[in-house]
Amino acid sequence: MSRIGKLPIKIPSGVTITVDDTTVNVAGSKGNLSEPILLGVQIEQNEGEIKVARIDDQPVHRANHGLMRTLIQNMVTGVTDGFSKKLELHGVGYRVSLGGSQLKMNLGLSHDVIYELPQGITATVEQNTITITGIDKQLVGHVAAEIRALKKPEPYKGKGIRYEGERIIRKSGKSGKDK
Repeated sequence: MSRIGKLPIKIPSGVTITVDDTTVNVAGSKGNLSEPILLGVQIEQNEGEIKVARIDDQPVHRANHGLMRTLIQNMVTGVTDGFSKKLELHGVGYRVSLGGSQLKMNLGLSHDVIYELPQGITATVEQNTITITGIDKQLVGHVAAEIRALKKPEPYKGKGIRYEGERIIRKSGKSGKDK
């Protein structure tokens, strides 16, 4: 039995969950999310909680059991609290500004890089820190990864876009001695 999959999901007040034959819909104060039900998984809704069970012990169904429970838990957390990721710009002359739903970044290239934020994602900029927020955990992580991929941190000087708290392993360079 999956240690994650067997845990019940508590439904907070203000959140409504509807289970159809093929989808799970979660509605809360921040918005609505839906997810298709994975193969070999059954969802039982009681008052105040949801339980996820699998129909048999096939490896695919065992994998889907814990995944489906985590997806539903992330949807419940998203519509109540939301998710956020912070990115930091490090480097001389690296700047970012927000205009509507576009991030305009100066990343040491010959041109400014403009990133269009998808629907459902908001960003705030403070100095050289970008905070990405939204209700869909997968989409927030995907947008943060796309922005980071525009200028990954390099190991010699540490310049680039990195996650908050990310540790970059530095290399010493050509001379072979620490600078």
